[in-house]
Amino acid sequence: MVDCAVKDWDGKEVGSASLDLQVAKEASAAHIVHRALVRQMANARQGTVSTKTRAEVSGGGRKPWRQKGTGRARAGSNRSPLWRGGGVIFGPKPRDYSIKMNRKERRLALRTAFQSRVEDLIVVQDFAEKLPRPKTKDLANALKGWGVEPGSKVLLILGERNEMVYLSARNIANLRLISANNLNVFDLLAADQIVATTSALTKIQEVYGG
Repeated sequence: MVDCAVKDWDGKEVGSASLDLQVAKEASAAHIVHRALVRQMANARQGTVSTKTRAEVSGGGRKPWRQKGTGRARAGSNRSPLWRGGGVIFGPKPRDYSIKMNRKERRLALRTAFQSRVEDLIVVQDFAEKLPRPKTKDLANALKGWGVEPGSKVLLILGERNEMVYLSARNIANLRLISANNLNVFDLLAADQIVATTSALTKIQEVYGG
């Protein structure tokens, strides 16, 4: 179990919150998190890129010149991969890059990744009511008050999506906003610092607690 200090909108400590997640054993933690990360990145690939082989390129049915007597190399088609406008050798074709991983393993990897970032985690009170209208400057000042370092990549986790918070956060550089339901390994590992609201922490504990 890990105890985290909770900060209010002004950056003052007003309480504490606990986080108790069942994580992978130390010997296999890096392996399972790596597998989950590779799976997420592979599943994001569309796999729609396609090239044509020499059989699929139109034209090229006639022999460009006779076989012998010209002094040039023999050629049977002007759609050879050696020719400009010809086919592609071993080019990419549409394929499925998806990788399967058991649901229990995915959740274990997510819990392990989240627990590994506890030192960079900042827990704050829910602040949606502090932004009755979109105000990027107010949210940026709040991030500074919470101890977020300038220029660092920040992951802001909310219990539920709030439109005013989203509109206030979208113009802040290096800030990614997600809800607790969309928690993923890549965002957890890519961020320099993680800011989570108390409701987000509660939902993560309920859903992914183990």
